[in-house]
Amino acid sequence: MIRCLIIDDEPLAIEVLKMHLAQLSEMHVVGSFANPVESLETIRNEKIDLIFLDIEMPVLSGIDFVKNIALAPKVIFTTAYRNYAIESYELDVVDYLLKPIAFSRFLKAINKYKTMVQLPITANNDPEEIPRDNHIYVNANKKFIKLEFDDITYVESMKDYVQIHATNKSVVTKEAITSFAAKLPAEFLRIHRSFIVNTKKVTAFTKVDVEINDRELPIGSSYKETVMGFLKNE
Repeated sequence: MIRCLIIDDEPLAIEVLKMHLAQLSEMHVVGSFANPVESLETIRNEKIDLIFLDIEMPVLSGIDFVKNIALAPKVIFTTAYRNYAIESYELDVVDYLLKPIAFSRFLKAINKYKTMVQLPITANNDPEEIPRDNHIYVNANKKFIKLEFDDITYVESMKDYVQIHATNKSVVTKEAITSFAAKLPAEFLRIHRSFIVNTKKVTAFTKVDVEINDRELPIGSSYKETVMGFLKNE
């Protein structure tokens, strides 16, 4: 079991990494933090093998964190900026991942870490190569309702519930949006603390919202950078 931490001030970036890590049974997320200072107690008191570390964060940057704190765990930098690459490699980190992080590139970084610590590498785990269900069952009105992923347009948070908007119907189920997001395939993208969209259904987008047909959904400020990067590369 590889015990890891995620340190990033973007909630969406944390969710993407958790979804990638969930694909690999040997990976265990001990915790996630919005800045490096919050993680210190866990690093001191827990066995941590690997840290996924953002670079540009409030309070303390990822690079300063690595420079000034004696870290036993290995580090993989995760960032939206290319200009830190040379400096990061001088710090002897495992890898440098650019957001948005594709699973295939993520897996390459994991295997690089495994090679460094002499663990067997993982092959053929790219989600594109794994046969997957094309649907999900959700519990609503005392029965499990089948929803095809291709039919889902977006998901909306309603406190302890989510409303799943599909092409010809809408279903409400009792589940937090974060845990529901982890069940969705890679084409689904969280754009706001209250909204997840099926990127295949996006008809237009701006810096402040995403359009799906005639519905405009807001982009949260903490999600903006990742959403823009993902949609522009679609």
